[in-house]
Amino acid sequence: MGEQRPECGAGRAGPCGAAGAFVLLHVVRPLLAARGGGGSALGRRLREGSFTKVLVEASRVLVASRNFANDATFEIKKCDLHRLEEGPPVTTVLTREDGLKYYRMMQTVRRMELKADQLYKQKIIRGFCHLCDGQEACCVGLEAGINPTDHLITAYRAHGFTFTRGLSVRAILAELTGRRGGCAKGKGGSMHMYAKNFYGGNGIVGAQVPLGAGIALACKYNGKDEICLTLYGDGAANQGQIFEAYNMAALWKLPCIFICENNRYGMGTSVERAAASTDYYKRGDFIPGLRVDGMDILCVREATRFAAAYCRAGKGPILMELQTYRYHGHSMSDPGVSYRTREEIQEVRSKSDPIMLLKDRMVNSNLASVEELKEIDVDVRKEIEDAAQFATADPEPPLEELGYHIYCSDPPFEVRGANQWIKFKSIS
Repeated sequence: MGEQRPECGAGRAGPCGAAGAFVLLHVVRPLLAARGGGGSALGRRLREGSFTKVLVEASRVLVASRNFANDATFEIKKCDLHRLEEGPPVTTVLTREDGLKYYRMMQTVRRMELKADQLYKQKIIRGFCHLCDGQEACCVGLEAGINPTDHLITAYRAHGFTFTRGLSVRAILAELTGRRGGCAKGKGGSMHMYAKNFYGGNGIVGAQVPLGAGIALACKYNGKDEICLTLYGDGAANQGQIFEAYNMAALWKLPCIFICENNRYGMGTSVERAAASTDYYKRGDFIPGLRVDGMDILCVREATRFAAAYCRAGKGPILMELQTYRYHGHSMSDPGVSYRTREEIQEVRSKSDPIMLLKDRMVNSNLASVEELKEIDVDVRKEIEDAAQFATADPEPPLEELGYHIYCSDPPFEVRGANQWIKFKSIS
């Protein structure tokens, strides 16, 4: 074994050589002087002799003292249009505040889904589980384009939307593990999560689309300046009930944005094998539509703002197709590589990853530094770990709660199994 060398510190040469001396002389000591000498946290680290800790503290100081741009303007991909003379803008302004918020939210969704993958493989999460890593720009970008009072309903790949609609990672992971602290008291699992103005998580393919049209009808009937985002996948896009919902929404000019999340595969079937026409944004025929780069959060945000303004103006429904990609298989039982190649997945990761795209834009335009974004990554990982510990330690719902939460009011006692005061007994 080689000789173990001490770290650099005040008064020690250490292993850092010329590079370490340069950092100490030209970065650390000027920062100390500017911040009042050795009384700062940086000074304490220097006296302790920990060069690594000095560098970490110095990077924090540099981030805090650096002058970042307040905003930047970016060009975004033009949307393909159907029955629209004009579409969303092709340039947009991103503020530093919004950029940091979007980055944190997308990283949280990504890390939450990776933690769910880990817990599933440990058999702590059971049953159906559909992950959305790779599609973070969809859930975060859609939320950025609407108001908290607007409504959203989606299919079973719902974890990201549950988070962006306002629920905590704790409540989501606890629901996945079937615990009392879950957002549905541990009874809904992966596919059935709910929050204020968020109507799930629906397990039947395409069945949420008529419900979304009904929510939009309620918005119009009540005279509220609210809209409903109704999401479904490319696999569900061939369902007959979706076209029926289109028709009623168009007849009654309902404030509904129908959104097809096209991640290229319905389970293991590519869109080319499942649909005679893959122009999903044109499927509404008489309903205007736009096709959006669903891997770019800024494209999604601007398209959503455009579509929301269209609905609020009383023009009726509009259709959006988000071209996106899921990194995992359809569900946890699907390895995801029998109908597509690993090279295809890696190419999307390397060229179109939504988080990396936002990160590169922010760093290159001086909206943030690499060090600052790394700090966010560390904070997010800690939040996810804390939530996972809660989700595995929280108790499961007791047997006597089996009949609870079936009805919003008093249950009809004549219906078998609806009496929540019946004492259930385990047969195991």
